[in-house]
Amino acid sequence: MPSARRIRLLALAAVVTVFFVLFYGTGFGRGNSGTSADFYHKTMDAMRGNGNAPGQTIINAETGKKAGHIPADTDGDGDIDDDDKKARKELQDRLSKLAQEAKDNANEKAGPKPDTPSKLVGVGNSAEGNRKPDGDGVKKVEDKKAADAATAEKGKEKARVPESPAEVALFDILKKAPVVIFSKSYCPHSKRAKGILLEKYVITPKPYIVELDEHELGSQIQDVLEGLTGRRTVPNIMVNKASIGGADSIVELDNKGELMSKIQGLGKGKIEISEHFSAEQVKGAAPAGR
Repeated sequence: MPSARRIRLLALAAVVTVFFVLFYGTGFGRGNSGTSADFYHKTMDAMRGNGNAPGQTIINAETGKKAGHIPADTDGDGDIDDDDKKARKELQDRLSKLAQEAKDNANEKAGPKPDTPSKLVGVGNSAEGNRKPDGDGVKKVEDKKAADAATAEKGKEKARVPESPAEVALFDILKKAPVVIFSKSYCPHSKRAKGILLEKYVITPKPYIVELDEHELGSQIQDVLEGLTGRRTVPNIMVNKASIGGADSIVELDNKGELMSKIQGLGKGKIEISEHFSAEQVKGAAPAGR
């Protein structure tokens, strides 16, 4: 059996042998400093990712087979030339065309674009309805609004459908004449208003008088009048379905000389009104008892 000393010598000899084999096999022992420098630089370039110059084929270090080409070598012929530039341009054109087609398809699916904020006023569900009118457009919009308001005013009566018997009775009464006097037979204020309207003035068509205390639905009609005109007390003078107030209002308008014009204005050509006697007739009348 070999001694421990021989075993150590054999191990040392094996290590020295391996060292020399590796040293001379890699070129370090050939005395060529240029070769060693090339090996060093190539190794560092590979570590930094610069192991392939433009146009150089990429080699798999483990298998030794081609792993592709650097990105600049578009046509894969191993070098960069005009063909590579042309191929890159064609590729970019195709990508741009595909991107534009995708954008156009998306716009078609999304529908029309809204107007810019400078062309809109307010916020609404329809951009076209909120578009700012220019020039004559302002007048057209105003005329349309006025026409719509007039149509809505005319349609109020048609839209209002009476529900209770009192409402039905009231709507029938308002159709009797342009001027309707809602009164109570025992009310002194009602007598005062009727005296002015019926004795001082001649109104054509003749005012229609409703004595609510004598009407079978008088109390209910009075409730409906309060809802429509905001006035529950009597008298309640209606001209063309609009209330002009009670006795105090009639007296005030008469004293100011405005009662006739008020009734004619609300009557809209449907009412004629004049005084029974003019001021000249009253002055020229003979004194009573002579």
